[in-house]
Amino acid sequence: MADAAAQAAVEAAITSRRSIRAFLPKPVPQADVEHLLDVAARAPSGSNIQPWKVHALTGAPLKRLCDALMAEHASGITPDSEYQYYPRKFFEPFHSRRRKVGWDLYGLLGIGKGENERMRAQHGRNLIFFGAPVGLIFTIHRELEQGSWLDYGMFLQNVMVAARGMGLDTCPQAAFMPYHRTIQTMLEIPPEEMLVCGMALGYAVPDAVENGLVTERAPAREFARFAGWGD
Repeated sequence: MADAAAQAAVEAAITSRRSIRAFLPKPVPQADVEHLLDVAARAPSGSNIQPWKVHALTGAPLKRLCDALMAEHASGITPDSEYQYYPRKFFEPFHSRRRKVGWDLYGLLGIGKGENERMRAQHGRNLIFFGAPVGLIFTIHRELEQGSWLDYGMFLQNVMVAARGMGLDTCPQAAFMPYHRTIQTMLEIPPEEMLVCGMALGYAVPDAVENGLVTERAPAREFARFAGWGD
């Protein structure tokens, strides 16, 4: 039988994970970030090849990257990503889910339909990691295949859940994808590595309205089939 306290702690870490979009300036020690990544690296991977690479930034290096990204964002020219994250054409139920989370967030922030500049400004906050004291950039070797990307997802989830266990918060961010050239240059990422995503890491501003967003999840009975019980 599972230990009730251990089960509760694991479930709390998973269910309390949210995408935080306003962070306190409170520093996160390097030792804590390193420990977090050590724990997350227990994620499984095919043949234990461990396909993840992480660039962890704080202080002046983080500010330099954010400044460069915001300058590119201000140009109004959004370059192409190296891979297609979202479907080229949304369909149901995914279209409705995407629209709901967007309007729920903008509703909390008081951004109305058609306020494109305010939407663009809010989206741009991704590029400063929403003010988090730590920015994480994740890369993968270009020659690795789809299975390694699946493994990478398990590693990223471990990072976010382990962070909750340490009292930290995160926001996984695909918004960095169009800026891969700037990121590659600024961080001196070798050409054989490609950008997977970024992630903000730190402590949530407790009373920030955007941090009040709690997204919905479909129950298991909507996406799972069960066989063999009650036969």
